[in-house]
Amino acid sequence: MDRDLSFIIVNWNTKNLLLDCIASIQETVQGFAYEIIVVDNGSTDGSPEAVRRRFGQQVTLIENPENRGFARANNQALQRVRSTYVVLLNSDTILLDGAISELVQFLEKHPEAALAGPAMVDAQGTEQNSFDNFPSLATELLNKSLLRLVFPEKYAGKAPGYEEPFEVDSLIGACMVVRSTALQQVGLLDEGYFFFLEETDWCLRMRRAGWTIYHVPRSRIIHLQGQSKKMRPARAWVEYYRSLYRFFKKNRSPLSYGILRVFRFLKLLVNLLLTSAGLCLTLGLRKRFREKVCIYGYLLWWHVRGCPEHLGLKDARR
Repeated sequence: MDRDLSFIIVNWNTKNLLLDCIASIQETVQGFAYEIIVVDNGSTDGSPEAVRRRFGQQVTLIENPENRGFARANNQALQRVRSTYVVLLNSDTILLDGAISELVQFLEKHPEAALAGPAMVDAQGTEQNSFDNFPSLATELLNKSLLRLVFPEKYAGKAPGYEEPFEVDSLIGACMVVRSTALQQVGLLDEGYFFFLEETDWCLRMRRAGWTIYHVPRSRIIHLQGQSKKMRPARAWVEYYRSLYRFFKKNRSPLSYGILRVFRFLKLLVNLLLTSAGLCLTLGLRKRFREKVCIYGYLLWWHVRGCPEHLGLKDARR
């Protein structure tokens, strides 16, 4: 192996966040030989130029002419790395002192583990979801808070208090360290996912291959959640639904997939009717209702059209 660590950051129009993310790597990662690879997905905000200007040859920059999605962009970098461990980072993350060394040290002591992820907090220090269960009919049809209350061992939540590492189904892909030998065995991310759940599918493949996945609470990072999603929320939600359907079609039974499709459509219809009523009752003055009506309407329109592949963030990249 040429290096201990390879950091891979996929960017799409988050220039300032990207620069802060790279700076946090340089400020907090010590004692390792590492490289930083940025894959830019056709940004129009000057991200590539800003990276070259500030970091020069300290960062390897791969520039795509269009938004190729999270999985495909990561794979471009994964195919070229030769390090012992690979760190996948979102551009809207900031590493805190010791975050990466804590994850690497855990993997060094646990050779059965393929992936390790940190505890994520927002800018105010509030806990975020850092891990999750694999999507199933239970998680999609029932209330997750209720599942965590009734089955806390199976459906762990984000409540603070965890100190020791513990095994989880999957990690939130904003920050995770993967062992290269596991990557070589299981393969790259599934490029059929454009945005969302690609890391969940990857974790499931890792576990089916006999590897384990861990959440390491003592490793902590700041995650300024969903910055790319906020740019085009309705289209981002289309990508989430598309990814969820792909996950079920690929990993669950045909019956489960069919039930999910019907349930999600009916739920969207009810939500649109309720939010439309709320919008009328508030005389259209509530911004929250206006935004939700637009999102639910766009999602229903996408469903009625047969969930075409070109709509969503894929359409936005043109």
